[in-house]
Amino acid sequence: MTDSPLARRRFLGTAAGAALSTAVATVATGSEGSAAPRRRRAAGSGATFRWLGTSGWRIDIGTTTVLVDPYLSRFHTGLFDGAFDPATELTVDTARIADIPGTPRTILVTHTHWDHFNDVPHIAGRSGARMFGTLTAYHLGMAYGLPTSQLSPVKGGEVLDFGDHTVEVVASLHSRNGSYSMAFPGVRVAVPARPEKVEDLPEGDTLSFLLTPRGGPSVFFMGASDFVERNLAGIAPDVAMIAVPNTDVTPAYVPRLLAALDWPATVVPVHWDHFEVALRNPPTVTPGDRNRLDAFLAAVRRVAPGTRILVPEYLTPYTFA
Repeated sequence: MTDSPLARRRFLGTAAGAALSTAVATVATGSEGSAAPRRRRAAGSGATFRWLGTSGWRIDIGTTTVLVDPYLSRFHTGLFDGAFDPATELTVDTARIADIPGTPRTILVTHTHWDHFNDVPHIAGRSGARMFGTLTAYHLGMAYGLPTSQLSPVKGGEVLDFGDHTVEVVASLHSRNGSYSMAFPGVRVAVPARPEKVEDLPEGDTLSFLLTPRGGPSVFFMGASDFVERNLAGIAPDVAMIAVPNTDVTPAYVPRLLAALDWPATVVPVHWDHFEVALRNPPTVTPGDRNRLDAFLAAVRRVAPGTRILVPEYLTPYTFA
């Protein structure tokens, strides 16, 4: 491993990039002949979406709150300092996350690396929310003491009706680092000891989710920057929260993904921020990560010139019409 922060991100296989100083929606311009986004099919539900950093979101649909990958403790592991310590103790900053998650009805977990899963058991235990994730997430939830009545294992293909919204589960892939691998691969096929260190939380297989409030829009959530094209057939979201790739080992990432998603009208890049500092706008970002985001935005503009791009800021409510 090298001493650069970007090399640490590549080691983990997490997405990286840079923030603009304010969150703005822009209409991308690109080459002639590129695909245009589809018109939305519905007038919109008034649902609000707040970015929690990394790939985390809070979605409010009327009185219903849904969380995706809520990681708010953002403790120091040395990842951005060139001294990543996989034996870093797992901690939950209960003060920092006291109010931000609200009282969720459900929590959707894309995979179980610490920067996606660490805070989930605490939030679920406090709120009574039901957690949806892989079998690994299910077993880890039990290891943290959550009752099985709050744990729903899913694997991809499920379509779940919650009344005011639906969730479709999509089997997906975790991003690859420069060595064509990832940090902490593996699954948990039985209940392990309660995790104590960062390295105790494996990738545990990866999912994506399509959430559609009644009345729309349909919104696609990624937690890592890879995908299975065949699994995205027919998804066709109106909005796509896309993890920014941190390496180039996945070829033609942007054009393949946008085509597989049938050219969503709005793209929101995620998992590009420095997630070991406080949630403060504008988001903190490393120079190397800034370059990755810039390259991602340029690729979207090139292949989908009519697509709107929203670079989000923390905890800011967004609606999509």
